[in-house]
Amino acid sequence: MAIFYRSLFYIVGLLILSFGATLTIKANLGAGPWDALNVGLSQLIGLTIGSWIIIIGIFLIFINAYLMKKKPELLSLFTVFILGFFVDFWMAHLLHHFNYFYFTNQLILLMVGLVIVGLGIALYLQASFPLNPIDHFMVSIQTKFGLNIMAAKLIGEILALVFALLANGPIGVGTVIIAFGIGPAIQFFHPYCNIIMNKLSIK
Repeated sequence: MAIFYRSLFYIVGLLILSFGATLTIKANLGAGPWDALNVGLSQLIGLTIGSWIIIIGIFLIFINAYLMKKKPELLSLFTVFILGFFVDFWMAHLLHHFNYFYFTNQLILLMVGLVIVGLGIALYLQASFPLNPIDHFMVSIQTKFGLNIMAAKLIGEILALVFALLANGPIGVGTVIIAFGIGPAIQFFHPYCNIIMNKLSIK
């Protein structure tokens, strides 16, 4: 049953993560740094946001291999293809006409999306399957420099923010909130998800 629970956490985690990320984009206050980069490239060059998630993910796979001094984790391609598909699905179907233009509602939507992203990442990390290259980048930084998850995530978000600015992505107050809030959100949910996974594994 262990592989069943790991697979469940993996798929559900990615589904939740992609939904939360789409909510933060739809909040229209500025997307998270990585999402802002993907949206900026989509508007600047073309292709869907999900397609850019896959392209950037492939690039990061090789960056992570360099940082960890290991062979590229090509199985991570499976993760980015799932994420790219789910984000395009939420954007094109379920949330196509879902937009808020009042600041209070936008802020609530953004914060809900941020919490959902943190939960999604904390869930799928429990599976110990190939990571989303962005999260693998966080782990690579954490391992390379001996940092905690929150600090490693913040460094990755700041680097993405620089490239998002160059791509003219949707940067705003929401971007800053996500950049500084995503690490604590993951840190908050991670131990609880770990406890649940351990209990299920024991059973």
